[in-house]
Amino acid sequence: MSAIDEQFRKLRSAGQVAFMPFITAGDPDLNFTGDLLKALDTAGCSLIELGFPYSDPIADGPVIQESYTRALKQKVRVDDILKMVGRVSPTINTPLVAMVSYAIVFRHGIQPFLDHAKSAGISGLIVPDLPCDESDGLRALCDERNLSLVPLITPTTAPERVARILEHSRGFIYYVSIAGITGERTQLPAELADNLQNLRSQTSTPVCVGFGISQPDQASMLTDSADGVIVGSAIVRRIGELAHQDRNAAIQGVVDFSREMVSSLKKR
Repeated sequence: MSAIDEQFRKLRSAGQVAFMPFITAGDPDLNFTGDLLKALDTAGCSLIELGFPYSDPIADGPVIQESYTRALKQKVRVDDILKMVGRVSPTINTPLVAMVSYAIVFRHGIQPFLDHAKSAGISGLIVPDLPCDESDGLRALCDERNLSLVPLITPTTAPERVARILEHSRGFIYYVSIAGITGERTQLPAELADNLQNLRSQTSTPVCVGFGISQPDQASMLTDSADGVIVGSAIVRRIGELAHQDRNAAIQGVVDFSREMVSSLKKR
């Protein structure tokens, strides 16, 4: 059982829906990221998704793209990110999930990257540009290291493809709420709850939903249909607006927002 599996076991036992914030490694710098990881660990987050900056991101909207650009301008490197994670992970209890392009993993060296990620304290990977049909090799290598290779499913994924993804799922399913890019939205699709419930009826793997969720009231509407909620752009935007002015205020703002989200996800 991986750290992610164990976390969802505890959450289900407690009747709690997971809250998973997304942050960009190195925005505005890695010291800030390390401090933010420690702070989020105290905010009740169930998992934390850590984005590895990439110059050609998949499906990321302008807010996250801009955060990647800011980090890359600081010449943030994969080794530096993993060293920072290695320093921080022993001090926190929240499992860390890397959102990383396969191009980065491949260029770094697949097995060296996985070994480094595991030793640093990463519990799972989301690799958005690796199709399920081509993921068997990486999944096997992740399994050997007890790393969860988390798959993605979208509203347009064909049923036969969904069945194959579910058969090989690890950790949790990342369900993309909309056919589009990341970003804050005032309304979620009307069919989202039904889509999530249909997906959960087909698998025992937890189903977490991301893309577009930005407010506690949106999250609270999903407590009966999702095992977890992922929020990225609303958090990354706060960091971009505040971190260059007042780092402590930026961290506190993200922590306060995260606590609101966690509270909104408690089943009643």
